[in-house]
Formats: sequence, structure tokens, C-alpha cells
Amino acid sequence: MTPELQATLKRLPERPGVYLMKDARGTVIYVGKAQSLRSRVRSYWQKQTGGGESQLIRSVIDRIADLEYTMTDSVSEALLLEINLVKRYRPRYNVRLKDDKSYPFIKVTGEEFPRIERTRKLPADGSRYFGPYASASSVDEAMNLIRRLFPFRTCALDIHEGRKAIERPCLLYHIKRCQAPCVGYISKADYRAQIEQIELFLEGRQEVVARELSKQMAAASEATDYERAAVLRDKVRAIERTMESQKMAAHATTEEDVLGLARQDNQAAVQLFAVRGGKMVGRDVFLLDAPRESDDATVLAGFVQQYYSRATSVPPVVLVPALPDDAADLEGMLSGRRGAAARLHVPRRGSKRELLELAARNATETLQREHARWLADQGKTLAALDELAEALDLAAAPLRIECYDISNFQGAQSVGSMVVFEDGRPRTGEYRRFRIKTVTGANDYASHQEVLRRRFVRTRSGDEGSEEEVRWRLPDLVVIDGGKGQLSAAKEVLDDLGYHDLAVVGLAKEREEIFLPDREAPVLLATTSPALYLMQRLRDEAHRFAITYHRALRAKAATRSAFDDLPGVGPKRRAALLRVFGSAKRVAEAPVEQVAAVPGIGRALAARIKAGLEG
Repeated sequence: MTPELQATLKRLPERPGVYLMKDARGTVIYVGKAQSLRSRVRSYWQKQTGGGESQLIRSVIDRIADLEYTMTDSVSEALLLEINLVKRYRPRYNVRLKDDKSYPFIKVTGEEFPRIERTRKLPADGSRYFGPYASASSVDEAMNLIRRLFPFRTCALDIHEGRKAIERPCLLYHIKRCQAPCVGYISKADYRAQIEQIELFLEGRQEVVARELSKQMAAASEATDYERAAVLRDKVRAIERTMESQKMAAHATTEEDVLGLARQDNQAAVQLFAVRGGKMVGRDVFLLDAPRESDDATVLAGFVQQYYSRATSVPPVVLVPALPDDAADLEGMLSGRRGAAARLHVPRRGSKRELLELAARNATETLQREHARWLADQGKTLAALDELAEALDLAAAPLRIECYDISNFQGAQSVGSMVVFEDGRPRTGEYRRFRIKTVTGANDYASHQEVLRRRFVRTRSGDEGSEEEVRWRLPDLVVIDGGKGQLSAAKEVLDDLGYHDLAVVGLAKEREEIFLPDREAPVLLATTSPALYLMQRLRDEAHRFAITYHRALRAKAATRSAFDDLPGVGPKRRAALLRVFGSAKRVAEAPVEQVAAVPGIGRALAARIKAGLEG
């Protein structure tokens, strides 16, 4: 133990908080929380038995060279801080949900006529959220089901009761996928009643929806509105079919989540069954990175903490195969999220135990499929990286590669892109784009130099262990989209910044030639080479990312120029026009009456706008 670490241990307070354990290189390898920082952290260096977390830390105790901590006012705050730090540092010995991205939710907007859409963000904007779901496909499945049952609007028009947003409804109205609130074909009250049915359906309360629709069907039939009665009958039957498929969890009025766990090497899967009203209303499987040294209870604790910190539906009971050491803290978090008591429970026998074992079997099957796919992908990736290292005379396989591309249109709106691959896979959260500021015209060399200088100065500016350092750490290989000229320009900047030993190559498009700084002839990889395929993926991804940004800037500039010279059209009116029509071209094509119907425009201004756009 280093003197610095000993001094830190002596200073630890008797307060709740979060601690970060670092190795000799300053890399965060574990993040933990504690009711008492002093008691919890010091216990790791004492000779005593402990729970799963203690066993995990003891297995890597010799790697710990430094320790940082942050005090909080409560364990609940420590739980939330720990989640954020695990996502930020991705420590090797913490349990982590795969892909460290935001999981998708279904959002019911807080507008006067709400929309229903998929999202990964949870702003406090008055909307209601359902989730999280394990994947986009899970969300799509739920969205497709409610779209078949309930028509709702998907447009971004600014709609208010008693005022038309547009003159004619779109195609979705005619195919019965929307009830056209934009032209006043449905009242606010009727539309909101339908949204409430969708919310009940997403909550898993399908039987309530079915009963209400059955009443409406009977009323329509009694009023001889047989067409409406038939539509409602079909909806009821569709809901009943959905309910029929959920009967495998028939425990009367049960409200619970069931978590089945499976593990293999340093991977884990958690199968979640959501049981509401005695029926299974949802099932999803989540993949995790789980250190071999962690026991099952610790892995489950990590999942519960990360999943339920964002979950919009928390039941009174969560069934688990084992209770973690910090079960009381986790139950406090669950209760806080639910707004009422919630607990973790290990069923020992009966139907609940059978359901837990079923969830575990599902998790095992998923993990075996994922592990087989992962092994195949890993084998190909490692082969590609090893082959690339040999072809480019690198000391080791380049586990982190950054690729740069420049995009412009006739010398205007020049942008640069940086994409990152780690272990042969895209790290989209670390992609960066750069708007060229100091170069005029189409100058690829100077543009590459500006981008590289701005990027690698950031590496040097980050404090050790800071978020900035994590985000901008050095790559093992830099790939420049271009030939000898672009490579020479890049090498000049890197040498100037002191990165003389950083491996950098140029990848030319025409013949897939790889240029090295100190080699006259290019490296040519076989057309069937995994290494060549990896380089092509890198280059194509950098090009796609640059082009996407460049097109967005051009579209923004085109929209601005179309409206900028119009008298009486400021930012608010421009935004209102774009909300309704989507583009300046559609404004120019629309009748004057339709433009005048946009809030804040009026007929006289609409005529001037039309004249300005058509001129």
C-alpha cells in the first residue's frame, strides 16, 4: 500500500458517499457506494469475511494504488452518483448494462393533442414515459401494437382546439391511422380519452381498456352505429388475444417484476418479466458486463440499481434469486422511485419460484446465443487487429483507432469528423464533429491539420482521471482519409504537439492503399483481408458522419437564407411556418389561405411571404 493511499484511508469520513479505486496508471477500476465511507472502504484491507462486493475488491486489492471519494447527504444520493460514475468511467470491476447508452422509452407528449413517440431522453417537460425497454425492437413491437389499436397523430404540427393547423388532413387520416385533430375532426376531450386508453394499455392494464371498449361497442350497437361497433369489436378481440398470450403468469392481482439471472465468463443476462394484475404484460432481456469475481447477488444489485433508477414503472415487489448485501439501500431507492413501499423478495417455493426459474432459463438461452455470436465476432475482430498490427509494423494490436475525414461542398461549409473504434467496434458516444474555422476554401490538408490540432490539444488539457481525460485519451492508431499529402499534413501537426511516437497512416480511396510516414510504397492488403474490411468500415463511418453533419449545416443555411430576407418574419414566425410546412419550398407551394392560417401570420403577411419566396 502506497503512503498516499494510507493517508487517504486515515482521512475517510463517517459519512455516506461514493469512492473511486484506481490502479497505478490512474485508471478507475472500481466505483462503490457506502453508508459510511470510513467503515466500508477500510474493511477491504482488514482480514475478515464479507459479502460479494468485499470478495470482489479483495480479489483485486493489490491493483489499487489510489482512492478518491465524494461525500453525499444520503445513501440514495450515493446510489445515483455511483450510477453516473460507472457510466462515465466504465470501470472494469463494476457490473454495467451493455452499450452504456440510454435505453429507449415510449413517450406520450404533454401537448394539448399528445403525440406518442420513441425517445432515449427523459427531460422534465410534462410528458409521460414508459420503459425503459431493452432495445429499439422492443419499443417498435409495442408501438406497432398500439398503432393498430388506436389511431393517434405522429406529426409535429402545433395543434390547438378550435383552430385549424392545416386545411386538409394527410394520408394517415384516410387510412384510419389518425383522427385528424389538425383540421378539427376530433375534439380535445375525445382525443385525450383515447390517449388515456393507450396509457392504460402501456401500463399493462389491458382488461380495463377491453371493458371500456366493450361498453362503447354495446352503446354503438344500440344506437345502430354498426360500423363503429364493428371497429370496436375488432379492437376488443385484438386486446383479448394479447391478454390470452399473457396468461402464463396467472397469480390473481399480483403486481411484481421477476428477475432471472444467467452468467457466463464475464457476461451476464437478466430476464425481466413484468407481471401486472396477475398477467405477464412485458418481458425483456438485458445484457451486462459482470466481472467473474462478482457473486450473483452483486450482479443483481448492479442491475437493480441501474435499471430502476430510470424505470417509469416500479412494482411493490421485485422477485430475485438472491438478496444482495445492500438490499435495504436498494429497497429505499425502489420505494423512492415508486412513491410507496417496495421490496426485494427471494421466493423459496411455489408458483413464484417456478416463474423465477422460468426467467432464469430464458436468460440462459439468450446468454448462450449472445456468447456464441460474441465469440465469433471477437475471433474475427482480433484476427483483423493482429493482421493490421503486422502489416503496419505496430508493436501491438491497435485496440483504439480514430479515423478522420473532411467534407465540403465547392469549398463551403467545411467540416471534419472523428470516429472511434475500440476492440474493432464503433464507440459512437465518443464520435466528434468539427466545423472548420480557420481554413478558407477546399483545402484538405489545412482542414485536417486544424481538426487534429483541436482534438489532440484536448488530450493534453484533461486532468489525470478527469472526465475530459477519459473522453480524449490517446488512440493506438490514427487513420487519415487520404493519401501521402494528407498523411504528411497530419504527421506535421502530431509532431508539433509532441506525439512523435503515435502511429498514423493514410487510407487512399482509389486503390485502398495504406500510406505510412516512413515508407515510400503503400501497404496493400488482400481484398479478402479482415484487416482491410476493418479499415474500410472505419473510413466509411468517418465519411458518413462527416457527410451527415455537412448536409445538416447546408440544410440549415438554405432554410435561413430562404426566410432571412422576408420582411416581418422573425425567428418565432419562421419556427411556426416550419412546424406546419416543414420547409420553405412547401410554404411557397401552399395557398395563401393555408399560410395565413399559421398562428401569428395573417393574410396580408402571408401574401408578402408568398411573393418573397416565389420571387
